[in-house]
Amino acid sequence: MKIVLDTNVLVSALIKKGKPRTVLLAIIRRHNLILARKILEEFAETATDPKIRKYAGEQDIARFLRDIANAAKIVRVKSKFKVIKQDPEDNVNLATAYDGDADYIVSGDKHLLKLKEFRGIKIVSVSEMLDLLK
Repeated sequence: MKIVLDTNVLVSALIKKGKPRTVLLAIIRRHNLILARKILEEFAETATDPKIRKYAGEQDIARFLRDIANAAKIVRVKSKFKVIKQDPEDNVNLATAYDGDADYIVSGDKHLLKLKEFRGIKIVSVSEMLDLLK
């Protein structure tokens, strides 16, 4: 499977053990993680938030970012979609998945999850992806 992880899932995987980290590790080991430079940039920006820094230091963040960038197929995003009007930044996940020929997008974002599917790409929660990976 080819799977895009939303920034919120990546941040959760960084700062705590649990389902998001389990999903990330399973994808890296047995499937294809699909990301775009924009998702990595959003992750890096989000990780500078003091709330996140309470749980992960600068070196931890840098190592995590390097590891996921090395494990992922980085897609050059050419598509531009304006599907999610409430949070236009979420459209990058749709474009990444579409241009990367992904099967799934995993997110905790209600705007994305509400779509359920986009052009044949299923949009699922972390728990749903865990069930699919079993």
